[in-house]
Amino acid sequence: MQLQLRGFLIILTMLMLAACASQPAPPKADLSFSDGAFPSPPELQPQVGFWRQVYASWGRHQVALHDNRYLDLVYGVLTLPGEVGESQTPEQKDFVKGHQETLQTLLRQLEAKVAANAPLTPAEQKLANHIRASSGGPGAIADASERLRTQRGMRERFKRGLEISGRYDAAFRGVFREAGLPEDLAYLPHVESSFQNHAASSVGAVGMWQFMPGTARHFGMLNAAVDERRDPVASAQGAARYLNNAYSRLGSWPLALTSYNHGVGGMKNAQQAFGNDFVTIVRSYSGKGFGFASRNFYTEFLAARDIARNPQRFFPEGVRYEPPLNLDRVRLRQAVNSMTLATYYDVNPGELVSLNKAWNPAAQSGRIALPSGTLVWLPAGTVERLVQRGVADRALALADPVAKGRLR
Repeated sequence: MQLQLRGFLIILTMLMLAACASQPAPPKADLSFSDGAFPSPPELQPQVGFWRQVYASWGRHQVALHDNRYLDLVYGVLTLPGEVGESQTPEQKDFVKGHQETLQTLLRQLEAKVAANAPLTPAEQKLANHIRASSGGPGAIADASERLRTQRGMRERFKRGLEISGRYDAAFRGVFREAGLPEDLAYLPHVESSFQNHAASSVGAVGMWQFMPGTARHFGMLNAAVDERRDPVASAQGAARYLNNAYSRLGSWPLALTSYNHGVGGMKNAQQAFGNDFVTIVRSYSGKGFGFASRNFYTEFLAARDIARNPQRFFPEGVRYEPPLNLDRVRLRQAVNSMTLATYYDVNPGELVSLNKAWNPAAQSGRIALPSGTLVWLPAGTVERLVQRGVADRALALADPVAKGRLR
């Protein structure tokens, strides 16, 4: 039985290494995009390259077996059996788990042999050489079995995010520009939600910008009538407030962006330990909750930005971007309910509700008023139409147009 298992492990390992070697090399990063705000040091390139593969090379039918510290150490890429959907089937999960456990067993055997300076079989030697060639070097063999992780490809999801981003990119860039922040922060939803406005995490983060309830309340995005986390542009404005505050406290964009995942307090602790040496923070900081997601958040952003700025290199088949937003928007001068708004602006109530995803059910039905200062979306040309009809005075008494009509 021992010999049979060993033979199976050797064959499996050779297949995995062959699968890894057969993967097409991802396009190299254009390092000219490494600028003062978002530096991309050479030490982070293995992580950036890994996330470019996740986002633009590996599809959802593929699962990579890789090291969670040295991300250029990929053991193999599995192809899921059967029909592939958004979620894996129980059979597909078992398939991946079985391969992961088998490889983990072989890695443990390799670790023990290397530690004891025992001779390796040819297959084990190949595996050892593969590990040593990674950014982790020879030392990466120790505890490699404990660092084994799986990552499903996201090519289809990322491409769909690019298509949706066409609708919001100009608006998001305008938000950050007006806030005096780098416009490239508009790429952050690629990391957070792939521009899916219905995204909701298991811990309660909601919307395209993935705000938790407490953070949303702190930055004025959540009240009894409105949850602006569900409004992409309003939540982008919330993200601008958050990131402006984070940068003012941390003084570094890599730290400020990572705080979006780990919190400003957590990154302040990391800064106190290692200063602004972000590479050392990624490699050595071990504060509470600073795990795989936090260590990789900034490099995911760099990878997403590189792909989004060079879509033709990563998606040569082309990307069909959605047209930019073309809606009117007004800011309420006073509290008012949705039915009154619909009447004053001569808009169908159902259409008004469909445009304003941030309104809670009680506000949608008119049971509670929308508070003063709420931003309201209206069909394109609504304000101009009222002006032409000479009936705009009463409606405009309720609210001020934003950007004088259309937001493009």
